[in-house]
Amino acid sequence: MLETAAGTKIQNVLSALNRALASRDLDGALELFAEDCYWRDLVAFTWNIRTVEGKTAIRDMLEARLDEVKPGGWRLDDNEPAAHADGITEGFIVFDTAVARGYGYIRLKDGLIWTLLTTMHELKGYEEPKGRSRPFGAKHGEHQGEPTWAEDREAELAELGVTVQPYVLIIGGGQGGIALGARLRQHGVPALIVEKNERPGDSWRKRYKSLCLHDPVWYDHLPYIKFPDNWPVFSPKDKVGDWLEMYAKVMELNFWGRTEAKHASYDENTGTWRVVVERDGEKITIEPKQLVLATGMSGKPNVPTIAGQDRFKGVQQHSSEHAGPEGMEDKKVVVIGSNNSSHDICAALAEHGVDVTMIQRSSTHISRSESLLKHALGPLYSEQAVANGITTEKADLLVASIPYAVMANFEKPVFDAIREEDAEFYRQLEKAGFMHDFGPDDSGLMMKYLRRASGYYIDVGASQLIIDGKIKLESGAEVKELTEDSVVLENGREIPADVVIYATGYGSMNGWAADLISQDVADKVGKVWGLGSDTPKDPGPWEGEERNMWKPTQQGGLWFHGGNLAQSRHYSHYLALQLKARMEGIPTPVYGLQETHHLS
Repeated sequence: MLETAAGTKIQNVLSALNRALASRDLDGALELFAEDCYWRDLVAFTWNIRTVEGKTAIRDMLEARLDEVKPGGWRLDDNEPAAHADGITEGFIVFDTAVARGYGYIRLKDGLIWTLLTTMHELKGYEEPKGRSRPFGAKHGEHQGEPTWAEDREAELAELGVTVQPYVLIIGGGQGGIALGARLRQHGVPALIVEKNERPGDSWRKRYKSLCLHDPVWYDHLPYIKFPDNWPVFSPKDKVGDWLEMYAKVMELNFWGRTEAKHASYDENTGTWRVVVERDGEKITIEPKQLVLATGMSGKPNVPTIAGQDRFKGVQQHSSEHAGPEGMEDKKVVVIGSNNSSHDICAALAEHGVDVTMIQRSSTHISRSESLLKHALGPLYSEQAVANGITTEKADLLVASIPYAVMANFEKPVFDAIREEDAEFYRQLEKAGFMHDFGPDDSGLMMKYLRRASGYYIDVGASQLIIDGKIKLESGAEVKELTEDSVVLENGREIPADVVIYATGYGSMNGWAADLISQDVADKVGKVWGLGSDTPKDPGPWEGEERNMWKPTQQGGLWFHGGNLAQSRHYSHYLALQLKARMEGIPTPVYGLQETHHLS
């Protein structure tokens, strides 16, 4: 009965919204929204990834886009029951536009629209060939004697990028590039992935030996093919690498390994890129219309400049270069940094009996993986969630339906519960000297990730090693200099060292654009990642979305794609639709193009 009442309430609002938008009655439409309201759109209305906040912003968006979008058919999804709790009525919705079918989520507060998510689900006339429309495969009758599937595939592999130009060139063959390649393949968009490593998955295989995913398996599926039911909850890096290699093969992705992009330039007159790559020692020029940098959300390795680096006689390496503890058993290792990579590296070294010291320069958020799974991810991404009918796709939309402007309010109760449940764990960490925080507004790990992509560790065991003293800790001081055989801190402490590992993070992704294209283009695009929250390492002004990710940039034909596995999976869908529409010549006027406020 409650579900029926909630559904009726939502349908009444949707019907009123449908009538108002159909008659271009903006005043009538806005009367349906609360004063504190948010409309998050993933491509459907804006050909962008954009959140408009408040009635004035919603009016501006509708005035600019309504005549072309021509939305209609707003209704509750009949297959998904609506719900009402704590004063909020919510449910999944369906709608249409002139060129697409849409899907979304709505929340009502006091009978008015509080949050509205609209997403482009598929382009009309360009639906993916799946289900009842899947390809036939076999060639009989009048098609007998034509090239087989394997022969067609061999021809494609031989021609694409050589005699036939791809419409999209994806630079980077990690999970981001592979997920997008799979989406584009299903949309019939000719795409080529180039990767400097030899095989798909090598970007995982070549990382430090102990690396595992810190997110659970239900959160990490790739598009179209989910991990099997016997897959580990936390995937070891080599299993991830093998999975990506298998996936690229069975999804028939056009993947060039041992290929390094050397230079790219854009012809504004023809809207074409010229990208010079080196493949097995041969220079090849590729001319795509769209260029996607899927080179890793974290960007280029950041190695700080420290006095004495030139006189240090030991080994210095960034965490991205660190292979593991082998050969370091008799060394004194100092790891500078205190986030995920530092903890993983220190733990592996300590477990191999290596004398290792972590240098913690600033406070770090820690969440135990069990607690994070139970309180934060479990309701949407877990075996129980699957049993409750929450598919990965549904979970992705529920996460996407929360505007970033209010997400911290959703996260705070989660991390309040974690703080209370794990109080003794945090007490022991602090007793060991570890500086710990829950973010500038106590919203925890997820907001730190979204704002700055750093400043946290998901604990899978290293914290106990710190508590037990097996990982030595120096906290609260910057590094002053290196001597021939030590690291000297600003507080005067001197730590003997044979090896220094810089677990000091990464710069903005537009650093790749600077190297590949030009500094001018990198500056034109501006900083990649961050919400503009005006919190540490995420300078304002407020953006409301991740800067320059999965959406048009100030440089025509240039896109950035990446993030964790969940983001690569989810947002590859919307990036693929944007690229497909452009290939097919569908008008894609962008509303609210990303402005440039910060260069890096």
